[in-house]
Amino acid sequence: MSDEEAPASNGFGGHDPEAALDLAELEALRAEVAGLKEQVLRYAAEADNTKRRAEREMNDARAYAITKFARDLMGVADILERATASAPRDNTEQAVKNFVVGIEMTAKELQGAFERNNLKRVEPDKGGKFDPHLHQAMMEQPGDGVPPGAIIKTLQAGYELFGRIVRPAMVVVAAKTGAPAEPQPDTPAHNPYSEAADDESGGSVDTKA
Repeated sequence: MSDEEAPASNGFGGHDPEAALDLAELEALRAEVAGLKEQVLRYAAEADNTKRRAEREMNDARAYAITKFARDLMGVADILERATASAPRDNTEQAVKNFVVGIEMTAKELQGAFERNNLKRVEPDKGGKFDPHLHQAMMEQPGDGVPPGAIIKTLQAGYELFGRIVRPAMVVVAAKTGAPAEPQPDTPAHNPYSEAADDESGGSVDTKA
């Protein structure tokens, strides 16, 4: 091949510099698009999380707005329960019988209202496992056929709202080996089952997500 027939060198090894520049720009644009896409996805996820968190907080606020009202009604339920337990059922007078039935129906209806509003009764059985999140130990007594640390009886029922404890159940637990059966009268009773000193009544309702 003569010198006249040889292709002229462009000084870039036979490659078109404009094509190489276009390829570099394309790769840069692709990288920029990928970065923007990732940023959009991140912002979308953050917005979705914010929306979910706001909805959860709003639902919690709406649900637990009845907590104080529920606490007040728990006292009414306690009184009705004591009245029902001590009602003179053996009395033959019709007026007394009607009165007892009325109290029982009132107590039942109140518990039904609690259930319909997700306020559930916490009343452990004898021999059940002590749970510091649900129960508050008021005293210790000899085992009475239950293992040490287990529940002997319930002094006052507790309540939970949407699965969160509003008032712990007050219980008597079986004394552990070597532990005194009753606290000394001149010494404040120490609750060995309480989790923290600032944990009011053995449980709390967290109104935040």
